[in-house]
Amino acid sequence: MTSHSSDGDHHDHDHHDNHFSEMQARVKALETVLTQKGLIDPAAIDAIVDTYETKIGPRNGARVVAKAWSEPDFADWLRNDATAAIASLGYTGRQGEHMRAVFNTAETHNLVVCTLCSCYPWSVLGLPPVWYKAPPYRSRAVIDPRGVLAEFGVTLPEGQKIRVWDSTAELRYIVIPERPAGTDGLDQEALADLVTRDSMIGTGLARSTEEGR
Repeated sequence: MTSHSSDGDHHDHDHHDNHFSEMQARVKALETVLTQKGLIDPAAIDAIVDTYETKIGPRNGARVVAKAWSEPDFADWLRNDATAAIASLGYTGRQGEHMRAVFNTAETHNLVVCTLCSCYPWSVLGLPPVWYKAPPYRSRAVIDPRGVLAEFGVTLPEGQKIRVWDSTAELRYIVIPERPAGTDGLDQEALADLVTRDSMIGTGLARSTEEGR
């Protein structure tokens, strides 16, 4: 069973389709000029972007998840007021002020998408991956979420339903993945190492302890 949830209307979005916004176009033009003048190396920029997209950025969210796994009171706070709970850890800022945490369970797997553009909680998850902003993901995540998950290598049990959450300019989501088995003795920093960016979007699962090594 698949359900589709959307809180609030889409407006004041940052991007539409795959076109550059005015700011993106200006940045791209500046990058081109600086590259042509030999002042910057595009490969270096790509490396920096990759670092913020996959390494530094998602660490904030991973610590939120690890704390929720470890501290029931924090998990309850996160369920009731994710914005305040996340802000208590110092993770606030652009596109992360209004948050909702959705918890994966044995019965329900959560998946986040922004169907009209690419609203994303930068301060918690870092830079959005390219595929998150692409039209195929934005449309198919709603129409065929189970098929999309399979393409990411995630095969869910037959009876586990998928709930799709549609991010808006007013409200963004973080998925709290299920805690892997065999992690009872791990501290929060070790637990955070098991949390991937994709698991906080819903296109992945938390790593097992073997994968985290």
